[in-house]
Parts: sequence; C-alpha cells; structure tokens
Amino acid sequence: MPNRLAQETSPYLLQHRDNPVDWYPWGPEALERAREDDRPILLSVGYSACHWCHVMERESFEDAETAAYMNEHFVSVKVDREERPDVDAIYMEAVQSISGHGGWPMTVFLDPDGVPFYGGTYFPPDESRGMPSFRMVMEAVVHAFENQREEIREKAPIARERLGAIGEVEPRDLPGADALEEAVRRLLAAADRRNGGFGGAPKFPPASSLELLMARGETEHVELTLDRMLAGGIYDQLGGGFARYSVDAVWLVPHFEKMLYDNALLARAYLHGWQLLGHERYRRVCEETLDWMLREMRGPEGGFYSALDADSEGEEGKFYVWTAEQIRGVVGENPNCSSLSGSQVERLLQFYGVSERGNFEGKNILHLAGGAAGEEPEGLAQMRRALFDARALRVWPGLDDKRLTSWNALAIAALADAGAVLGREDYLDAARACAEFVLEQLRDPGGRLLRTYKDGRAHLNAYLEDHAFLLEALLTLYESSFEERWFTEARSLAETTIERFGDPERGGFYSTSSDHEELIARRKEVGDHPIPSGNSSAAMGLLRLGALTGEQRYEQAATGVFALFAKPAVQHPDAFAHMLRALDFHLSPTCEVALVGDELGELAAIVREKPLFNLVLAGGPEGSESPPLLANRTTVDAKPAAYVCENFTCQLPITAPDELRAELGAS
Repeated sequence: MPNRLAQETSPYLLQHRDNPVDWYPWGPEALERAREDDRPILLSVGYSACHWCHVMERESFEDAETAAYMNEHFVSVKVDREERPDVDAIYMEAVQSISGHGGWPMTVFLDPDGVPFYGGTYFPPDESRGMPSFRMVMEAVVHAFENQREEIREKAPIARERLGAIGEVEPRDLPGADALEEAVRRLLAAADRRNGGFGGAPKFPPASSLELLMARGETEHVELTLDRMLAGGIYDQLGGGFARYSVDAVWLVPHFEKMLYDNALLARAYLHGWQLLGHERYRRVCEETLDWMLREMRGPEGGFYSALDADSEGEEGKFYVWTAEQIRGVVGENPNCSSLSGSQVERLLQFYGVSERGNFEGKNILHLAGGAAGEEPEGLAQMRRALFDARALRVWPGLDDKRLTSWNALAIAALADAGAVLGREDYLDAARACAEFVLEQLRDPGGRLLRTYKDGRAHLNAYLEDHAFLLEALLTLYESSFEERWFTEARSLAETTIERFGDPERGGFYSTSSDHEELIARRKEVGDHPIPSGNSSAAMGLLRLGALTGEQRYEQAATGVFALFAKPAVQHPDAFAHMLRALDFHLSPTCEVALVGDELGELAAIVREKPLFNLVLAGGPEGSESPPLLANRTTVDAKPAAYVCENFTCQLPITAPDELRAELGAS
C-alpha cells in the first residue's frame, strides 16, 4: 500500500510513496506522532535528480527488513530539499557540525521536538565501503536515545541556539570601496588560471562570480572560464544546457543532472560575456541553453520544470554518452549525412574527442577537443542533428516537473534579458508567460506567494528567495519590455518582502516569513553558490528599485544586508558573489536612463549594447509617471528622447543614437 507520501506533489517524495517505510512528509502530524510515541525522528532529505538519493532508496528504503526496523523505532520523515529549503538549511548545518561535511541524501536524527542530535549523509547497507552500515547507525541512535536521554535533553538548548545564531548576527559598519576591491583580489587569487573556474575538483559553474568580475571589468578570467565550460562535457554539445557540476577540474566529466537554476544563470552569464567580449560562441551557447529550456523544461502553462535526472535505466549519464561505433552507425544510417565521407566522419569524431577507448567508463562524453575557439569541421551540423535525433529515441532521464517560484524567476530574468538584447521576441514572450503563470497560479487566495506547483496544485509558503528572485526578475522583465505592469508587481512584491521578511531590529531578511510555521530556529540564509541567497537577491532588487523610484527606504533596507554580512563576504567572495555584486551597485555611481516616446527600440538597443550592471532603464510614452524616473520627461520635437541621469539629476535629453552611446560611455 502506498504510504502518506502518495498525497504529495513533489516528484522526489512521490518516488518514495511505495516504499515499505511508513514515511511522513514534514509537518505537525509527524512531530506530534514522535511526541506521543516518544520516539526519535529519522529525517531523510534529498531531491529527485540526486543520484545517491536513488541509490540509498534502492539499497535501504525499499528493503523490507530495513523498513521494518525504521517503522518500529522511528518516526520517519522524508523532505524534498527543493520544496523545503528552510528545513534543509537548518539540518544541513547540524550535519556539517556533527560530521564535518554535508550533502545529499542527508540523514538526521532528531528528538521529538525536532532538535538534531546525530546525522550524516549517505549510509550504505553494509560495512563493505569503509563506512558504518545504515542499520548499525540506526541501532546506535536507538541505544543513545534510550540510554543517554538526559544528555540529549541537556544539549538540545545549545543546538537550538547554535542553529539560530545566524538569525541574530549584529550589524557592523557598512563596507567601503576598499573592502570590495579586497574581495575581488581574493576571488581572483582563488582562480584556476589553467582550467577556468575557482579551486579544484569538483567544479561548479560559478555564474555569480563571473557576473561580479564582469561588472568590475575583470574579463580575462571570465573569458577563460566561459571557454573552458562551453568546450567541456559539462555542456551538452548536442542539446544545449549545462550539467550541475563537473567531477573533475577540467569540466570534462559532469554529474549529469541538469538543473533549471544553473542554466538560467549561465545563459545570462554567456549573454553578458557576448556583450562585453563579442565572441559569437557565447551568444550561441546562451541561445542553445535557453532553447533547451524552452524545448525540454517548459510546462504547458508557461512555467518551467525543476530538473532532469542524472540517471536513466539505472545508470548515471547513460542518455548522454556514446561509443565511436554507435556514432558511426547513426551517421551511416542517417540520410542527411550521406554526403559525409569516412574521413570526414573520423575528423568529426576527433572534433568531439571521441576515441575507441572512451573517456567515461568505456564510452565518450562529447566535448570540443580543440577548445572553444577551434574551427568547426565540415559536416558538423548534419552529424550533430543526426546524433541529437538518435539520442532522443533513448530512454530519457527522469524529469522533476514541479515548478518552483524562485527557479522560475531566474528563468524569467534570463529570457527577458536575452530577449531584449538579442531581439528574440520568442524569449520575451516566454518570460511574460512564465511571469503570468507565477503571479496567477503560485498565489494563495489571499494573494500571498507560494513555493511550488505541480498537477494544478500550488502549495507551501514562499520563502525569501522566492520573493527576492521574483523581484529581480520582474524588474528585468520591465526593463526589457517597458510594460508598466511588471514594475507595479515588482514594487508590490518589494513591500511584501520588507514587511514579512525584514528584521527591523538588526536589518537584513529572514528566510521565512513572519507567519511561517515555527521551526527550531528562524534563520537568515546567506551564501551565493550555486544560486544567490535570498538576502543577496533582496539587496540587489531593492537597490535597483530604489534607483528607479528615488525612494531611499529601499536602499536602506538593502544596505542592512551589507551591514550584517559584508565581512564574511569579503573574506569568502566565491561564496558571496551576488552580495558583492549588489555592494558594487551600491558603491558605484548608478546611471539612470529614462527613454520617452512611442518608438524606443533604436535608443533602447544602444543602452542594451552592454550589460545593465550599474544602470537602470525605464521607458514609456510621454506623460508616463511610473516608474518615477519617467515623471516629467518629455520628447524633443516629437522625437523619442533619452535622459541620462544620476541620483535623478539628468543631462539634457538626447535624440541621436550615436550621441546616446557617447554619453553612456562617458557615464
């Protein structure tokens, strides 16, 4: 019989609905059961695209004997970390402090009040891998709970205090330009000058760090990193899009899962790289990544799915890898490749680094063996299409088709930005449709934002990151379309964020709203890797909103984040890159551009020639009052006019595109 998880919407939880484990979803029912029975809670946290989560399920949670032991001694709770980042963050910190490392699947043992007293990550079913077996760990926990109960009780208040400490950090003086420069120096000192990125293996795509360096004019390492990633196996050479990370230092062997958030962030990084450096390969990767999102990750209502699994047919990466013989067979049988000679096919195999021996468990991960700037051989387009079509007939990786508000917001921002810059109206239309979906379907009857949507059902309170990412996305969509409705929604969302998440005493923002369910700690999450934190994103969105409105209170709310977290951001810039981007926006002169008139395309194109790093853009017909940056601006002799301003003090209006380009360069 299915367990309680059968009533959930998370694909990860639904994957466990037929386990013999008596799983509960996180909630008051599980906690009450633990108190009534005076049993510890076994909390298991993971996500649907997690390879080792699947392994632990097959080895332990599907095993009848293991499940019987769990059901007898624990209240077992299963959590999707993507749906419940609040629960994940609290107990991940606990596991890291207990074991010295973290990751998923995460296994944590809690007292009946939800306070952790032991935990780890993956536990095997036996001792053969140099680790204690899952059964041994559970037996030790049961023994401790029965025989060391008083010690567990005594330590509980200390654990609560430690896990809640980040929510009570006191503000410091605001950092200055010197601190920001020091952070950039530290970031570049950690750069891998040979392979791109930062540090060694495993390597995660550092989208936020690249954006920070571009905003600061440091493009050398950006170029190296963008080139190495697009040439590596981490990039899907046939279908577009990036895997979550590379297990090696050279971007060759990916952990094959594809996440919506990575691809939204990286599409923008490549777009901005193209704007600054002019390499057409960056534009190509941006468009291929967004085209992949639209083709494979978009739901019928306009929202975007969360992830593609690393596994298919029980094997990691099977969908993506090839033998040389398989490729020759596909090319030989495809009529569109009939003009290719045998020697041409062999050159194409070399171009993609394909060998008889392979580079991954006897098979080949396609990559650009000659590097990003290598010349493409004749026939590449035909072979690439043939392989893409043949691959589509394979068993596909599993799809996590829940739509998360925050990740959809990242997709909105990427599509809107690229649509405006590249003149791709289809991207802008997709951004609009996704924004409409989020604003209409991911709200409760009272109009408050919700976290997740699947099969027509939206639920769970939205978090700070949902509000903050959506604030940034709606502002980007406004700047890309000049449609006032998106600015209006952004401003309303900013007010909600300040009211429900802000800390009026210490500054910054809590990760959960004031009306969220009570957990053992209310935290202020920070850290921008792999995605921006809610605090960093809120700071950036509020600063941009302040520049468009002239209202100081938005800026004050944003700088409260810097007062709390700028010191660790400067010390660990790779983990706080989006916050440092926001700090750069705050410390740098901000250029405000108002375009007034009915036909603004030519002037807007000039503004969009470079990324809008320290610039905000408003546009509308004469007489527009919203955003306030447009108020009292007029056309010139009935011609569209551009006003280049700083702190709402503007230069004389400009009507000629070349003059606008020169003025922006001077600014």
